[in-house]
Amino acid sequence: MSGIADVARLAGVSKSTASRALTGGGYVSESTKQRVADAAASLGYVPSTSAVSLATGRTRTIALIVPKVNRWYFGSIVEGVERSLIPQGYDVTLYVAEPGSRDRESLYSTYLARKRFDGVIAVALEPEDRDLERLVGIGKPTVCIGNALAEIPTLGLDNVGITRIITQHLIALGHTDIAFVGSTPPTDAPAKDVDERSIGYRNAMNDHGLTVRIRNVPSTLTITDAYAAAASFLADAASRPTGVVAACDEVAIGVIIAARRMGISVPSQLSVVGIDGHDYAEMFALTTVEQFPQAQGIEATRLLLSIIEGNEAPLRSEAATRLVVRASTAPPRLP
Repeated sequence: MSGIADVARLAGVSKSTASRALTGGGYVSESTKQRVADAAASLGYVPSTSAVSLATGRTRTIALIVPKVNRWYFGSIVEGVERSLIPQGYDVTLYVAEPGSRDRESLYSTYLARKRFDGVIAVALEPEDRDLERLVGIGKPTVCIGNALAEIPTLGLDNVGITRIITQHLIALGHTDIAFVGSTPPTDAPAKDVDERSIGYRNAMNDHGLTVRIRNVPSTLTITDAYAAAASFLADAASRPTGVVAACDEVAIGVIIAARRMGISVPSQLSVVGIDGHDYAEMFALTTVEQFPQAQGIEATRLLLSIIEGNEAPLRSEAATRLVVRASTAPPRLP
């Protein structure tokens, strides 16, 4: 196996110069850097991460914190972060830390405290979460994806505006009896993004004189719980809404499955809109506001690496979204 001495010999430089050229630990001319890099490539030599860390003071590792990985949204973010870090010569250490869990406490008290990384990308933190103080206290560059956070550069969505748009879409079709499904159950911890989406729905209903029709249906953001909630409120034909604004696509899909099993036609008897652009959205012909979590992971990585290099980043950046109208919405059927 080739070592740094072999690389130096082939490039015609000293070992120390070859080391500096490969690790970035000191000044080396661009022509010499290229000659050393070519020599290393031809020999299949890759400098160890420990050598790079000693030379530069950097680990070339990013810590990525997500609450789950078995959900489409979080898995897509992980993929985006990993895809953009590898070409930059960075490793990623993934920490799955569900709020309130022992794993999350260990993460902050032990693993992050060791600071074996150059920066952090944290996903779906709540503004009241004390983890914010702990992240700031670590003293490493940090970027968040999700809720707007005062202390940390964050890439997020205009949840109020998005839900206003999809509620207005149903109203424009002629719907006046519209329910919001997916509000946080009273037994669960508050979720700011869901609360904001509920506010957007309420604002649109109020703006069109439909205040008395406002209806919030609690459900976790899963297909199974949304299915159970929908099976309950759709059972009574006399009080059944003609439109549903779902807190996310998985909730919308749960509502559609429940409606179909109950013989309720979507969209002629029930129109359903979601938020996310889930992989299953097209399969269910779901009208939704697409977001792009893989692209969010890529953008968050770009912001973080820029901060690591000493550049400033805005405290708030807006992620891209797009309304996609499919066959889950239509004008309400006349009696």
